[in-house]
Amino acid sequence: MSPYTHADDNGYFGRYGGAHLPPHLEAPIAEVAAAYEEARNDPEFIAEYRRLLTDYVGRPSPLFLAQRLTDHLGGAKIYLKREDLNHTGAHKINHCLGEGLLAKRMGKTKLIAETGAGQHGVALATAAALLGLECEIHMGAIDVEKQHMNVVRMEMLGATVVSVETGGRCLKDAVDSAFGTYAQNYENVFFGIGSVVGPHPYPSMVRDFQSVVGEEAREQIMAKEGRLPDVIMACVGGGSNALGLFSGFLEDEDVRIVGVEPAGEGLDTERHAATMSKGADGTLHGMATLLLQDDAGEPSPVHSIASGLDYPGVGPQHAYLKEAGRVEYVSVTDAETLDAFSMLCRLEGIIPALESSHAVAQAIKVAPTMSPDEVIIVNLSGRGDKDVDYIAEVMKGR
Repeated sequence: MSPYTHADDNGYFGRYGGAHLPPHLEAPIAEVAAAYEEARNDPEFIAEYRRLLTDYVGRPSPLFLAQRLTDHLGGAKIYLKREDLNHTGAHKINHCLGEGLLAKRMGKTKLIAETGAGQHGVALATAAALLGLECEIHMGAIDVEKQHMNVVRMEMLGATVVSVETGGRCLKDAVDSAFGTYAQNYENVFFGIGSVVGPHPYPSMVRDFQSVVGEEAREQIMAKEGRLPDVIMACVGGGSNALGLFSGFLEDEDVRIVGVEPAGEGLDTERHAATMSKGADGTLHGMATLLLQDDAGEPSPVHSIASGLDYPGVGPQHAYLKEAGRVEYVSVTDAETLDAFSMLCRLEGIIPALESSHAVAQAIKVAPTMSPDEVIIVNLSGRGDKDVDYIAEVMKGR
């Protein structure tokens, strides 16, 4: 198996990954790893998961040629993988259903998780309601305010939302809070991590559940263009939507793969979350990875206009793919993201999530430098309903 696509038996991609845990969490996380290894090889489990993706989520999601955007920019054709059309409005439902099914298989009665933009929280609350499980979602207080609509949605679905007031009051602090609660009561609780981060097996498990995105995109572009794309790109915070798309093309060396991080207010400021550009080796939330950190090795405060990207670390597979040179990681600013958001709204009638708008912004930069017979696929990882009130306020300030 390729090191691009699979961790070793201890959960490492090169030197990144593993399970760096306090002793009292080693057994419960090992239980998850054993349960997942069994489930992923069980045809009945996979069949039930695939059934829900089709009948509940509405997969396959379309691969849409953004013709007006393409014509406006000139250059390469831009296709959008429409994860925003999934039930709950983002790619997150793909792995949340998998985690929920695994929790039931393990006999757990409650799901607990963190969320940034709220899409993971909504998706996990949705899965919990569908499967008859309790649900508790931890969310940074800043994000609770920015993403109020998603808080309401989670509560309507029966979840308890915990507003985290500690630290920077954003995604990293929500993860800390949720992990702390889980550590106190893990016998009946399943931790549903929201990205390809955390201790083994989560980076591989979440990626596996998200790999349906890349599988579909590969089949769809072959049907539409008769060949593979020249470039694929996706936004990267923790990195689940990106690895979902990338996993379908990692072995195709002719396909250029680009991950797009938040440069926030600029890489020369402290107001960004560009881990791949500015991070160094460190340990966070049970994994060895790249990390934005201070001189003492503590995670640095981070910023992105997109709540789902304001995380100081990144999934360990991404860190490995950068080191191996297989994936190129770039960054775009808040201002470029807002411009891309507006352009997609007005040219294609699609309101994208601010997270996804980072990838759209990079496509806007790259497409005019390419020829009209070349092809870009952008993973449109979520819809922007959750962001409209916040963006309206930001736009007033512009």
